Amino acid sequence: MTAPHDTGALVGPPPRMVLDAVEQSVKEARDFAKEYIEFHQIRSDLCDDVLLVVSEVVTNAIRYGTEPGDSVLVELGHGPDNVSIEVHDTRRAEPRFRPESVERQRGRGMFIVDALATWGVRDRPFGKIVWAEVKAS
Repeated sequence: MTAPHDTGALVGPPPRMVLDAVEQSVKEARDFAKEYIEFHQIRSDLCDDVLLVVSEVVTNAIRYGTEPGDSVLVELGHGPDNVSIEVHDTRRAEPRFRPESVERQRGRGMFIVDALATWGVRDRPFGKIVWAEVKAS
């Protein structure tokens, strides 16, 4: 058996990551997105918005799109002036805009995503994909 030939190409983070559907995974998703952005040298003006959109969409997927023991898939892509985000979960229920409430500190996530990105929902077998695209302004 021969050793693989080293082409000298840099190997970066994969474009997708599977995470357990637990709240601690939101930080892992952010860290994954940050590593992806840095490796691919994506425009710095997109970084904060991408990290915030990833956080909000993954949080929604975990809270409202999964059952205990499920996982979510986060997939990233990019072009010269944009970053695309897909979060796959196991339920068909679509994200909703919920009225802001003083009593509960939730309900702002999709308003934030809507302000920072173009987004939508696609069905997939046994669940859905929430996609978002953050573009340079």
